Amino acid sequence: MKRAVVLLSGGLDSTTTLAVAKAEGFELYALSFDYGQRHKTELDLARGNAEKFAAKKHLIINFDLREIGGSALTSDIEVPKSGVSNKDQPLTPNPQPSIPVTYVPARNTIFLSFALAWAETLEAGDIFIGANAVDYSGYPDCRPEYIQAFEYMANLATKISVEGKVKFKIHTPLIRLTKAEIIRMGTSLGVDYSFTWSCYDPIPGPQSPTPCMKCDSCMLRAKGFREAGIKDPLGVD
Repeated sequence: MKRAVVLLSGGLDSTTTLAVAKAEGFELYALSFDYGQRHKTELDLARGNAEKFAAKKHLIINFDLREIGGSALTSDIEVPKSGVSNKDQPLTPNPQPSIPVTYVPARNTIFLSFALAWAETLEAGDIFIGANAVDYSGYPDCRPEYIQAFEYMANLATKISVEGKVKFKIHTPLIRLTKAEIIRMGTSLGVDYSFTWSCYDPIPGPQSPTPCMKCDSCMLRAKGFREAGIKDPLGVD
């Protein structure tokens, strides 16, 4: 069985990507990060999904991007809210979107670098990431050309690739799908979306946090479920 390192945040996209890699017959090595993000809810869900999809191993790497800052997810910058509460309000991204303050500087490059290091140690030529360039928030490190560039670098800069033992492939099965298409795919592969998290700025609760339903990520999730014709099991839409 071929091995694959899968970046797993605990979110909707990464969990679907984990299910895709499983369905394609890979032995899964899930990789998550505790990097100083605003909340850790997603990490608990990542642990559960790694177990559900029978990951051979699940690593959670700890480092603190709050020391660098520069993002609403890793500093005291306020998470922007749309203020749109009408669920029928269309969400139409600008064709040339500005990069929002929820962008974490170089995050996917950092995450993929860890994934590459682990993949090289495992002699696993396959790395999966849930990057998406359709229903996304304008992040430059979710574009196909970025993924292609990182894959080129991976094969240029690693010992086992230079020696011809492994040729690395960065898999992005969701990159050209809408959120609705991702949700339909994941549902067909057995993803339980009640065990995923999307909100950037959850509302604390006595037992568990509640999605704010006003940040970009919440709105994209809600839009995806509506268009897929599936009720969000979190019950927020």
